[in-house]
Amino acid sequence: MANEQKAIKVNNVMKFREELLMSKAELARKAGLSALTIDRVEHGMPCRMDTKRKILLALGLKLSDKDRVFPEDS
Repeated sequence: MANEQKAIKVNNVMKFREELLMSKAELARKAGLSALTIDRVEHGMPCRMDTKRKILLALGLKLSDKDRVFPEDS
């Protein structure tokens, strides 16, 4: 069996969330995602573009702020 590893991507979701004094559960609720998904994204697991969009909007950011939160995507 091949042991596949997904690429870890550095992002600033946790930084922005904590600056807003927001819990993972609160961000998940606002974004319409699970807390597990938020945890995975914060730990650098890959996610869909739609998930990133939901997180940005739930953090009160504009879609144009994407590069500040997800810098490795640029």
